[in-house]
Amino acid sequence: MSTLTDTQIDYIAEKVVHIITGKKSSAEPLATNGSIAPSSGRQGIFNTIDEAVRATAIAQKQLDGMTLRKRDEIIASIRAVMLEHAHELASDAVSETGLGRVEDKVAKNKLVSEKTPGAEDLNPTARTGDHGLCLFEPAPYGVIGAITPITNPTSTIICNTIGMVAAGNGVVFNVHPGVKKTSIKNINLINQAITKVGGPPNLVTGIAEPTIESAQQLMRHPGIRILVITGGGGVVKEAMNSGKRAICAGPGNPPVVVDETADLERAGEFIVKGASFDNNIICVDEKE
Repeated sequence: MSTLTDTQIDYIAEKVVHIITGKKSSAEPLATNGSIAPSSGRQGIFNTIDEAVRATAIAQKQLDGMTLRKRDEIIASIRAVMLEHAHELASDAVSETGLGRVEDKVAKNKLVSEKTPGAEDLNPTARTGDHGLCLFEPAPYGVIGAITPITNPTSTIICNTIGMVAAGNGVVFNVHPGVKKTSIKNINLINQAITKVGGPPNLVTGIAEPTIESAQQLMRHPGIRILVITGGGGVVKEAMNSGKRAICAGPGNPPVVVDETADLERAGEFIVKGASFDNNIICVDEKE
């Protein structure tokens, strides 16, 4: 006979109370493993920010109880699945947004899938002296709130996920509304990759209908410990005024400087390649 988790007990108790009082229960349906079942039927996708945050908080606690070796296994599975679907996600993003070039988005998806640092960077350090020994070990924040842009929809989700999950966090995405179908597919695939190797469901979540209002709710939700924002000046300003710690990447206008030591032919070739990459829609492309 299996033992009920604390989450399942709380859910049952709330349902009983609401049945007795005749009020509708606000508790989300629970899966057999104690996680909250997605409202949409797609892994990791919920109807509201509150549902997504609650589900991710449960998953993050489950991840926190797992070994670093298991975390490595989860990250390896995410990398493999994202590489497998790199072209599909790139093609979907261009079709949905009309922005960029498929081959360049494939390159971005592959780059972040292969090169984003994982749990191997979580090295403890020690300091010793006359007053004893101190050990420093990285610890997760918990649940991170992330906003993603229309210009780099899938590569941002992949990069954020690998780094955040490797560090022991869960993440709730409010994706750009203009590329929600592709982004939801991306989040769903990531959840499949995580659960395939025994990781917790809903470690990475989003909502079915992201809006500016839902982004604001995410930024101010009490269950979110830190914000990671990629977008325009408006969303960056909103995050900086949210009262939470925020890591933000806003608009860029990168200049090219060619000095007297340059190989002019090579410099010219790479300026053209850099400025034309993904039709110059991303902020790190050369602009002047």
